[in-house]
Amino acid sequence: MATSFYQRQFKHLTSSSRGQSVASNRPQRLSSVLCKSMSQPRKATDKDKVDLIKKVECFIFDCDGVIWRGDSVIDGVPETLNLLRSLGKRLFFVTNNSTKSRAGYLKKFTSLGLNINAEEIYSSSYAAAAYLESINFNKKVYVIGEEGIQQELDLKGIKHIGGPSDGDKKVKLGPGEFMEHDKDVGAVVVGFDRNINYYKIQYATLCIRENPGCLFIATNRDAVTHLTDAQEWAGNGSMVGALVGSTKREPKVVGKPSDFMLDNIATTFKLNKEQICMVGDRLDTDIMFGKNGGLTTALVLSGVTDEETLLSPDNKIHPDYYMPQLSDLLTAKEMLTTATATA
Repeated sequence: MATSFYQRQFKHLTSSSRGQSVASNRPQRLSSVLCKSMSQPRKATDKDKVDLIKKVECFIFDCDGVIWRGDSVIDGVPETLNLLRSLGKRLFFVTNNSTKSRAGYLKKFTSLGLNINAEEIYSSSYAAAAYLESINFNKKVYVIGEEGIQQELDLKGIKHIGGPSDGDKKVKLGPGEFMEHDKDVGAVVVGFDRNINYYKIQYATLCIRENPGCLFIATNRDAVTHLTDAQEWAGNGSMVGALVGSTKREPKVVGKPSDFMLDNIATTFKLNKEQICMVGDRLDTDIMFGKNGGLTTALVLSGVTDEETLLSPDNKIHPDYYMPQLSDLLTAKEMLTTATATA
């Protein structure tokens, strides 16, 4: 495979550090870890961005607030992704939004003019299906959520009921009213659902409380989400919270910041976590996801988290770096070009 211009220049910039022995790096590495745990959020300088690209072989991106807002791609994202690919980096796109399957998200990427492969997409709808597959689940699933969860369950051959088909069902209360439920349901999966209603909450509650061993699985617990680029909307945390309240049970969360999603990605694609960077716009999901997994973390301010919140004394979740938006990494391209001109 031909080596790109940026790969050649990137190799030139990084070659000076490769001669150090493993032994000589150990004290420095330990010191770096200690400083990282004590440091305040660091706004990435141009040198930081080049250093970040130098040590990272794989970037995992959140989607909403990082790649797009609503149905609009964020400025400079296509060029940034192209740069990272030209440097030989692996790219993955991880979203807690379960309304679409991976195939559905691929259509969205394509509609926004982004050249992404299906295997690079990892949604929480897929994570839910992958988790059930990993434990050899063989019962039915009751779904609170949309088509994305159902489509991923279908691909794994897992039986399910509920979902959008229960969106119009209503409960008519009266003397002696009794709701039947399927005793073969062995798991309730709760994802974002724009047609959440009392029928679904009651049905899921009955399954969790009355079916022996019934699992309670949440695709995520995000407080808010970006359904449009005009404002924030109540997220899946509100739907999960309703079931927590009625069942007095805590769910198994398969999306960010839980470790299942990251472990599944790393195992499937044989990735070294020390060479992965998580890029996101949320402190409590994206950045915690990266920190829990031992990844380098970078926060962008183009989504949920603003600089005031990040730098507040009340905030205890600190990324390794932060920057206004993903396209700020393009300054690495400028430094590579400068290095070529002066070489």
